[in-house]
Amino acid sequence: MAKQPMTPPVPADMMPKHIAIIMDGNGRWAKKRGMPRTYGHIEGVKTFRKISRYALNIGVPYISFYVFSTENWNRPEDEVHQLMNLMRKQLMDARVFTEERTRLILLGDRSGFDEDIRNGISNLEEDSRDYENMTMGIAANYGSRHEITSAARELAQLVKEGRLQPEEITEDLISQHLYTKEMPDVDLLIRPGGEQRISNFLLWQCAYAEFYFCDTFWPDFDEKELDKAIIEFARRTRRFGGL
Repeated sequence: MAKQPMTPPVPADMMPKHIAIIMDGNGRWAKKRGMPRTYGHIEGVKTFRKISRYALNIGVPYISFYVFSTENWNRPEDEVHQLMNLMRKQLMDARVFTEERTRLILLGDRSGFDEDIRNGISNLEEDSRDYENMTMGIAANYGSRHEITSAARELAQLVKEGRLQPEEITEDLISQHLYTKEMPDVDLLIRPGGEQRISNFLLWQCAYAEFYFCDTFWPDFDEKELDKAIIEFARRTRRFGGL
């Protein structure tokens, strides 16, 4: 069972419904301490657990984490191996999703993973399908351009088969062919670690998102840091292209 709801940093009607987080700075955090980059990733997992739990308890209904990009396969082989083992460990220790009744959705191309990881993800998605406390998107082997390209191919195939007319393709229909089809667009994108770019993450879904960047490395990112981002979000005026 999840803990009793905490008091959110802003009134409920000013809270973002979907928060997306780029968990950046693990390697640099570890390097500053004279430790291997993999140590930073291990500590980053602890922060992931802490922040996801806190987001649930302050009433965030949707949250997405950028775990592993399609470009991350180009990192050193040992680092990729350690990241895959971390993913395996988290899938094996998935009881937290049951205890907190958090639904898990994979955002990414699962075909790139080994069979045991693919099966673990599928099992967790199925087991958590009816959980309603929070929906969590895990972006793994994810790239937004790849996602949009895949959606375009699916729609093109439907047109080719005569099941869809080109003029029937709308923004809503494209959204229904993205990994996030069961989630709303992003309201607040957070990137710790000092970089100010979104690195091919949820490009379509972030069309009208508010961006928040901070210098704190991800392993040091805590509940107070998340509160700062949410408070800054609440201060902004969102016009969605209007006046």
